[in-house]
Amino acid sequence: MEYTLVSRLFPIFAIAIAIELMLVRHHRKQIYSWQESLDSLGIFLVYYLTQAIFIFVPAGLLLFAWQYRLFTIPIERWWSMPLLFISLEFCYYWYHRTAHTIRWLWATHAVHHSVRHFNFSAAYRLGWTSLLSGNIIFFMPISWLGFPPTAVIIGLSLTLAYQFWIHTELIPKLGVLEWIFNTPSHHRVHHAANSEYIDRNYGGVLIIFDRLFGTFAEEKSDRSIVYGLTHPLSAQNPFEIALHEWDRLFKDIFAAKTWRERLSAIFGAPV
Repeated sequence: MEYTLVSRLFPIFAIAIAIELMLVRHHRKQIYSWQESLDSLGIFLVYYLTQAIFIFVPAGLLLFAWQYRLFTIPIERWWSMPLLFISLEFCYYWYHRTAHTIRWLWATHAVHHSVRHFNFSAAYRLGWTSLLSGNIIFFMPISWLGFPPTAVIIGLSLTLAYQFWIHTELIPKLGVLEWIFNTPSHHRVHHAANSEYIDRNYGGVLIIFDRLFGTFAEEKSDRSIVYGLTHPLSAQNPFEIALHEWDRLFKDIFAAKTWRERLSAIFGAPV
């Protein structure tokens, strides 16, 4: 059901991409890489297919947590959706922050950060190996709290859908909305490879947890942003892009001489 829900937004996304492309080409204020956008599309198609096929894995883990739930939260209550939303945002923040600080999770998430041109097509460059990284573990506490797995999965899908529009350089700062919501300005900072911007602005829909936990950074008007990985990836093959960080990780594991070095390669910070 969640894939049907999100797939209904695809025509809107396609129209937005076409409008962005026309504006970029008309104003010539940034470079639009067709190759990179096509690579992102290829990566997304495999991502979407694998997520649809293996949905039973995250759904099963959420169901397992729900069977041992502390409460049974009635979805129809007026406070249920706000509580679910805040819970998702809190767990998403910590998942996203951990994905930048533990290499095992970064191996999946690095795919999304490999784009060097920031536009709407970057939004759907998503790693294929979230099941291997164990991303869903961060959201199991929500079902353990008492929310049905279906509600959690749909909520996560909508969070991901929201983030489509924040992948652009064309939308400027949005005034008071910048204090509460994750906006294109905040997300440009998140994707930047500039040293002062690295590991900032992890929020999904909201930016409040970044402000609370000290990971917020504001976009500076006098500082041009360099996008991409700190070790730029020049590959144009979707399979190479999607698996490059896993390749680096396993090479370091096999090259390690002690178990301490192996564990550091897996659970240490990205290199």
